[in-house]
Amino acid sequence: MPQTTHDPRLDEQLTLGSPWVTIVWDDPVNLMTYVAFVFRSYFGMSRQKAERLMLKVHNDGRAVVASGTREEMERHVSAMHGYGLMATLQKADE
Repeated sequence: MPQTTHDPRLDEQLTLGSPWVTIVWDDPVNLMTYVAFVFRSYFGMSRQKAERLMLKVHNDGRAVVASGTREEMERHVSAMHGYGLMATLQKADE
């Protein structure tokens, strides 16, 4: 039977930072149907989820539409701007 030894120098601990979120904000320009369309086409959301988040944007003034790494959220925010939506990113725990 092979003998194994433990070498603490090889131990690594991966600590992930707080996740980031993409927030879409309400605006007076885009129609609610268009916002739901963007959520469905870009994020691949179901119609029900897209409409629920669209109503949250409309009623609450904002909605978190995605979470993940900062780089992913920066891409999502840029894409939302490309669709003409107001979006920002922030750390999830703020």
